[in-house]
Amino acid sequence: MEQLVARWAHNPKVTGSSPVSATKSTVNNEKSVSYSAFSFDKEDKIKSNILDDSGAISGGSPKKKMPERKNSSYEVNVKTYTPPRLSQGKSWFIAFNSYDPVSSEMKRKRIYLNGIKSKRMRKDYADELIKRLNAELKCGWNPWIENKSEKSYHTLDEVADAYRRDIAKKLEEGYIREKTAKGYASMLKNLLTFNKERPRPITYIYQFNLEFCNGFIDHIWLDRGSSGTTRDNYLVWLRSFSSYLHSKQYIQADPTVSIKSLGKKKGKKQRTVISSDDMKLLKEYCENNNKHYLLACYIIYYCFIRPREMSYIKLDHISIKRGTIFIPDYSSKNKKDGIVTLPDKVLKLMLELDIFKYPSSYFLFGKNFTPSESRHSDKQLRDFWSYHVRRDLNFPKTYKFYSLKDTGITDLIRSNKDLLSVRDQARHYSLVMTDIYTPKDIMDANELIKCHSSNF
Repeated sequence: MEQLVARWAHNPKVTGSSPVSATKSTVNNEKSVSYSAFSFDKEDKIKSNILDDSGAISGGSPKKKMPERKNSSYEVNVKTYTPPRLSQGKSWFIAFNSYDPVSSEMKRKRIYLNGIKSKRMRKDYADELIKRLNAELKCGWNPWIENKSEKSYHTLDEVADAYRRDIAKKLEEGYIREKTAKGYASMLKNLLTFNKERPRPITYIYQFNLEFCNGFIDHIWLDRGSSGTTRDNYLVWLRSFSSYLHSKQYIQADPTVSIKSLGKKKGKKQRTVISSDDMKLLKEYCENNNKHYLLACYIIYYCFIRPREMSYIKLDHISIKRGTIFIPDYSSKNKKDGIVTLPDKVLKLMLELDIFKYPSSYFLFGKNFTPSESRHSDKQLRDFWSYHVRRDLNFPKTYKFYSLKDTGITDLIRSNKDLLSVRDQARHYSLVMTDIYTPKDIMDANELIKCHSSNF
């Protein structure tokens, strides 16, 4: 066998660069590698001169069949890749050759780096990536077998920047809400912080795997002490983020598919109707501290307009003549235009606050809840409730700003108003939804069923 391989190594019919001795291997981190039964031409493709099953060299002249050598300690050392090199020119890329078992030839793999603007950062990134690739190739990794995309070697920070741009574009085009975009950005920030605090942070996005995802979810739930609902909310986002990575070919499979959500906890939701006495305290507090916030409380209590919808109300959406408020489709929950009735009590407070002296293009609730040329987030409505109203009045945590909407619907039903009117004002899609708010203590027995009797 040794003689056969040695004769082949010096065969003048073999084209390309002069091969090395068959009994010696040359491994150099700076030079291409040529070993025993493989030689490479100028295009770095493997020759078809491989020993066939009969002991002859395919593609050459027939050779005498050699006897099998049993228990031989001799092994032909075959290297199936060339070390990665950095090419600097108009296009920067890292290139190396690796044996593709499907085509039975060496194929060149290129990883382009032009996405990194700074040449210095590009060089540092390339040096680090070459070290990583060398380690992976030495351990037997094959890019053609695992079929990793070039994008798999983008760093986590690079992918995070691309994801932020994607979210910003979706927000700009109206595909997601501002609250959703802020929530995604916050969760991404927490994920990056979690990674930096790990003993061995991941660098490249292909390292974003099941182990990492499980660790992050456990960190949110166990280390931070978040509720099960928060834990599941993070999981929903993580699945969305993984789906983005998979669709952009950063990862080959979604690692979150096997992570289960806890599901909804049995029991009532952590938001309750506000009692009549506490509603009186709230009114007195707002009259003494911020009457414009009292108007916001009136809007959600009497008109059942959601906080986000309130932040988009402009003065020209309010009709004094018809006594209505228009809710545009781009702010409503069901993405449809809506009209709600404006009660006289709410209109009277608007006139008292001289709301209509401002230009009609102004938003009703700007900074500090006064009319403003620019829109302000509905977060200010919830923050004032949490950091001032609830704290100063010592309200329980189950009293939330959104509780005013629940309380308003419940009180309207309790006042014996017909459910159809309540449904239309609340803009519910059916009476089933409206009936959820019906207080159990005012539900009377059905007289027809009460007087029912038979021969039984």
